[in-house]
Amino acid sequence: MLRAMTTDDGAGPTLTTGERDTQLDERLGKELDAFNAAATGAADWGGFSVKVSDRAGELVGGLSAWTWGGLCGIELLWVREDSRQGGWGSRLLRAAEDEARRRGCDRVAVSSYTFQAPGFYERHGYAETGRALGIPGGHADVHLFKRLTGEHQG
Repeated sequence: MLRAMTTDDGAGPTLTTGERDTQLDERLGKELDAFNAAATGAADWGGFSVKVSDRAGELVGGLSAWTWGGLCGIELLWVREDSRQGGWGSRLLRAAEDEARRRGCDRVAVSSYTFQAPGFYERHGYAETGRALGIPGGHADVHLFKRLTGEHQG
């Protein structure tokens, strides 16, 4: 459901609030990418994914990330419950770090809620850089960072 609000005289811009607008998301992303490139001189934004499927073609786990100006940002990493003790999370993370290096990145950033996996990232050499409080249930969003330079690439 969309609600439209207009200025008092009806001649000004219209402010609309409603469900997520994917076209707006795309436009905002393009506008912010252009602004960020102008501010930083880095215009090499790109995205990638890493995926694991079982023999039946069902998703075991995956990771999505972006790269920009030598930084890799991990957006999502998930492994289905019956495969979480099989090392797939570590393999996905290592593959993403290798791909980030291949793309010229020397650092990685990620965030994970306290009820998810901040300890997993810490075990892989990530250091906490801050927390956003106020997550439902009394949790926090933990921000983590890792430098990739000087590491073995295999």
